[in-house]
Amino acid sequence: MQAYLKEPIVQHSAPECSKVRQSAAVLECSSSSSKVQLHNLQRARSRTNVKMKYCSTRGEVSGWDFRDVLFSGFAPDGGMFMPETLPLLSPDTLRSWRHLSYTKLVVEVSSLFIPSELVPRDDLEALVHAALSGFSVPEVVKIARLKDGLTVLELFHGDTLAFKDLAMTCTVRFIDYFLHKENRRATVVVGTSGDTGGSAIQSAKGLSGLDVMVIYPRGRITSVQEKHMITALEDNVHVFAADGCSDDIDQPIRRLFADQDLVRTYGLMSLNSVNWSRVMVQLVHFIFAYLQLVDLDQVADLHTLPELEVVVPTGGAGNIAAGYIVKQMGLPLRLVAMVNSNDIVHRTVTKGDFSMTSNVLQTLAPAIDIQDPYNMERVFWLLLGKDGAYVKKLMEEFQNSHRQILPENHRKMLSQLLSTGSVSDDEILETIRRCWEENQYILCPHTAVAVWHHYHCPHKDGLQRCYIATASPAKFQSTIEKASLTFDLPKEVQELDKLPTRYENLERSADWCKDWENRLREKIKAVASARSHSICYYRFNQSQ
Repeated sequence: MQAYLKEPIVQHSAPECSKVRQSAAVLECSSSSSKVQLHNLQRARSRTNVKMKYCSTRGEVSGWDFRDVLFSGFAPDGGMFMPETLPLLSPDTLRSWRHLSYTKLVVEVSSLFIPSELVPRDDLEALVHAALSGFSVPEVVKIARLKDGLTVLELFHGDTLAFKDLAMTCTVRFIDYFLHKENRRATVVVGTSGDTGGSAIQSAKGLSGLDVMVIYPRGRITSVQEKHMITALEDNVHVFAADGCSDDIDQPIRRLFADQDLVRTYGLMSLNSVNWSRVMVQLVHFIFAYLQLVDLDQVADLHTLPELEVVVPTGGAGNIAAGYIVKQMGLPLRLVAMVNSNDIVHRTVTKGDFSMTSNVLQTLAPAIDIQDPYNMERVFWLLLGKDGAYVKKLMEEFQNSHRQILPENHRKMLSQLLSTGSVSDDEILETIRRCWEENQYILCPHTAVAVWHHYHCPHKDGLQRCYIATASPAKFQSTIEKASLTFDLPKEVQELDKLPTRYENLERSADWCKDWENRLREKIKAVASARSHSICYYRFNQSQ
């Protein structure tokens, strides 16, 4: 077995013109709670695993701490990081959390995975509160209770109107905390199918210790998604428009991260949901929904907790992986993954066909136009008893051939964990129209992929259901118009059209993957050179 050594992030001086944005050390004043609730919270905290360590899903890396994992993206063996052991959520802990705000719940859950030796409790609270203080609703997330038991968890009230803002803002604050603490720099490389790139940029723009490089599929995302990226002119933001799909973009990025010399020298890291911190914060979506929708005060026996069914629009499977982790931690969930016509997750569960099709299909739900649901690796690892060697073989064969057929016993295990469905563009439009007609409530096309399940799968009596709303309809005006509906764009979205833009093209060529990899390498090195001389990259290049 090969051993991998952890390396520090490369250190550079900060450019003078950077707009330094320090993590605010402001704690939200909490209202006084009962002594019983405080006692229960303290008991929950005392059970936190102060020696929480992380390992790779491919079995060749173990013993890393949260800081190491935060800055690493993929593990050196190509796998994805997971906690070596998962903390259990006891009924007493859940009951003590039931009246917490979303923000405070993020603190509690994060503290289970980030030892206080790395981030003291007061610092953790300050970071999370600062990260989530700028959302457009005071409660950060909202629950819409509509007709016939249709319950929608709105996760899209951040700067880029997508659920990615929740985990991204927290993760960037964690990164910034360590960079300032260690006087270091890092370079984030993000491939996006639409929402991740904008969220990463809006969370990281102007930070003095962090450069963010985003590659998006030109012509395959909405105008609002694109403008959230290309209108960011801060010196630490670098945007590429690639002539391909999001899965194409992932190929050169994987090559970059496979080059450990490059990773170490330039402090490369990922902010996709490859990054454990993103998934960690997404655990809170499921716990918060459960505590809001299941009345634990009415549960006589806390050892037989009622189930909650959570229906998730699925692309890269980050939310599904988070839901499964929470289920492993003891929360009684039923998980439903709904996909668009890019249906690899649906085919894997129903037929064992974990295979890409020849092309990624463009649909009305572009953020989940994905044929490589990379977070399924985390699901397989948990499902198969943390068998890293088997997962390594499975995923390497899939990456090489783009095709795997699961053994029937494994497919059955997966189908017992996860229900799935696939929704066409016509069905997306039908769902948007029907939800409006019945509720005067407009869904984004991705949320409609999930909510289609509500209208076509009978609701079992006594079972609570929750549908995850991943984005605001304001980002998908053309789709809303195709559904014969009108939607008044928020002022901040309208203002995007007036802003200047900056980006570079990655053209398709005979050897496009290698060409894109080289272009990205050149950019990484050029930016690092500018930082090492304490100069602004774009001002310097414009003067040449």
